[in-house]
Amino acid sequence: MNNQNREQDPNKLEEKVLLIRRISKKTKGGNYISFSALVIVGDNKGKVGVGMGRSQEIPPAIKKAIAKAKKNTINVPIYNSTIPHKITTKFKAAKVFLKPSPEGSGLKVGNVARAILELAGIKNASGKILKSKNKIVNTYAIFKALGELKPLKIEESKK
Repeated sequence: MNNQNREQDPNKLEEKVLLIRRISKKTKGGNYISFSALVIVGDNKGKVGVGMGRSQEIPPAIKKAIAKAKKNTINVPIYNSTIPHKITTKFKAAKVFLKPSPEGSGLKVGNVARAILELAGIKNASGKILKSKNKIVNTYAIFKALGELKPLKIEESKK
């Protein structure tokens, strides 16, 4: 039934929850507990977005994160089911290195990067995230790297 819905609406974005954190804050009246959710959305055709939401319960936090992710979408250039060129970027403590791979090699990247690249529609790439183990920072670092990609210009043959 899920596949039928996806076929009917081609603009439908898939959602994936990457992280749910429980946040506890000490106050004068006791403990204040809330939840934060990190969500990515994508259409497997080059459109991907990331968002974070906070609430006192998990489902509203996920809904807020999905709404923010849909607002913060970018278009990722895809060339032969991979990225068009190498890219190295830095976001806070994380350093990201992504490069294209030949057809059939698959995604040779970490857990967070694999989820984002799959939802973007990239099937072949390799990469590494250095100096950071934080999923939130790594997610935004990969997102920044994908935003800096430039489409590959295919030169027309001269007549």
